[in-house]
Amino acid sequence: MIAFWILAPLMVVCALGMVVVRKAVHSALLLAVVMVGLAVLYAAQDAPFLFAVQIIVYTGAVLMLFLFVLMLVGVDTSDSMVETLPGQRVAAIVLGVLFAGLLVVAVSQATYGAAFGLEAANADGNVPGVAQLLFSKYVFAFEVTSALLITAALGAMLLAHRERLTPKATQRDMALQRMRDYAERGVHPGPLPSPGMLARHNSVDTPALLPDGTPSELSISRVMRAHGTVRDVSHDRLIAAEVESDTKQLGPSRTQDRQDEAGER
Repeated sequence: MIAFWILAPLMVVCALGMVVVRKAVHSALLLAVVMVGLAVLYAAQDAPFLFAVQIIVYTGAVLMLFLFVLMLVGVDTSDSMVETLPGQRVAAIVLGVLFAGLLVVAVSQATYGAAFGLEAANADGNVPGVAQLLFSKYVFAFEVTSALLITAALGAMLLAHRERLTPKATQRDMALQRMRDYAERGVHPGPLPSPGMLARHNSVDTPALLPDGTPSELSISRVMRAHGTVRDVSHDRLIAAEVESDTKQLGPSRTQDRQDEAGER
């Protein structure tokens, strides 16, 4: 009971924050807190197998996979406001109201008694007890869930599949296309500069510096720019201008000291 009353409010707050926060990475971290709290509740109910599965499989594997995908692919805030399916917001509101009503009815009909563990279910061990419940009393729900997961995987493959209507572009074709884009639209033909290149540190939110000392706008990801997590370019430009003026007025030793002072700022 102590573990429940400590973890349950924290899990509810994190679950609400998971829906409210703007950044997808923060939402995934809040989901990790909910999963870890659920694992601790399993351990408090004498279910070590479910505790280990919740930590290893869901928190350690599935959730970390979500985080890796988010960090590699990125989520642009400009894409989140596009409604791809008509009427999905109305349907989400209706389903949310129905689910809230279902929770209210379930809580109102629940009976509160003395807290007890899973001694009856774990009479022959936790793993045999879970298997017996899954494949006897809850076998239909287990099979329906399996069919739902398979259907979701097939649906994702179908939605992500694209028929190739043109031949696959070779390296020569891609190079020629880059030069055409540069001639027609002024698109940078080569690889973009890496963040932090020629700068004081190589953080991903620090613009690269061009040979004249000015920050390059092309070195910052559009996802970070949309999230507003990029360092102020004007500040870096001011520091670069100060270092350039000191280089012309002072000697090499004094210039290095001023560069160190600018880097500390």
